[in-house]
Amino acid sequence: MLKKTTVMVEEEDLALIKEAAVREGRPESEIFREAFHIAALRTKRWTEDWDIPTLDFGRSVTHEDIKQAVGDAIVRRNS
Repeated sequence: MLKKTTVMVEEEDLALIKEAAVREGRPESEIFREAFHIAALRTKRWTEDWDIPTLDFGRSVTHEDIKQAVGDAIVRRNS
């Protein structure tokens, strides 16, 4: 269920939201709800442990490895 609320925002931010709504063809309220949901998720605290898999590449992954992998993915995507 949706509940109405009032929020004060910076004029410049509101202008950007209005432009995005027109550009994306969706209501401003939808963009605000999405932003509010993201803000709400940021405040959430989980009590249970997360089941995050560990990747083992047999060696340490360097900054250069990551840079190369991202670069390769960009090339593949744009090909």
